Amino acid sequence: MIGNIIVFLFGSMVGSFLNVCIHRMPLGESIVWPRSRCPKCNKKIPGYDNIPFISYIMLGGRCRFCKEKISFRYFLVELLTAIMFVVLYQRYGLSYDFFVFMFFICSLIVATFVDIKHRIIPDEISVGGIILGFILSSIRGFSLEPFSYNFQPMLNSFLGIIVGGGIIYLSGALFDLVYFKLLKKPPVQGETTSMGGGDVKLLAMMGAFMGWQKAVLVFFLAPFFGAVIGIVNLVIKKDHTIPYGPFLSMAAFISLFWSDKIIFLIFAR
Repeated sequence: MIGNIIVFLFGSMVGSFLNVCIHRMPLGESIVWPRSRCPKCNKKIPGYDNIPFISYIMLGGRCRFCKEKISFRYFLVELLTAIMFVVLYQRYGLSYDFFVFMFFICSLIVATFVDIKHRIIPDEISVGGIILGFILSSIRGFSLEPFSYNFQPMLNSFLGIIVGGGIIYLSGALFDLVYFKLLKKPPVQGETTSMGGGDVKLLAMMGAFMGWQKAVLVFFLAPFFGAVIGIVNLVIKKDHTIPYGPFLSMAAFISLFWSDKIIFLIFAR
């Protein structure tokens, strides 16, 4: 119980930092300097107004100085990160995998909320995540008793990058060939491809952390989450484009924890 509380509090503090990343990365600003400021009045936020959850509630979701509303996203990201950390802790304990997938979950949260607002996935998250995921997965192959190295985790991560990025790239290319070339449908709002490069790199990053099998599962799960939102978006806004990163992230979380059960249900007779 105490461990869960500590991890929850730690996750909320990390979530506060992720909010900085979500706000600043798309603007090309440093995530470490200057200190937190109100995006409306640009006043520095004092430490007592930057306490996860508590400050947002005490201030009524408004800036102390200009009284402008603070996006509920700040509260949501802190809460989501804290909950995800507890889930990881209950699954892995304070093990190596806990810290590996802690970085992974943080990357997914930043990618999701940036993509929702800006329709982009920063390369710092996707490309940086590919490199970090491969390194961390490779380290998993070391054993001290006796000292040896198992190349399987490294190979699985490498294949995850190739298969994860490749499968979504090829599916987008195939759709574009059929839709734009064979059916001669005109692009909408200047769109020339159905699958953004950010999504390709994001799924490659997922493969780097989780391996090629789970990356394939993410590829097939994500459309189920995106279908409902896509239909609603098409009917209400008459817009066929939606940010796909959030659905990939949702599918990645499910695949991370329940891939074995899902595969068993699919192939069970």
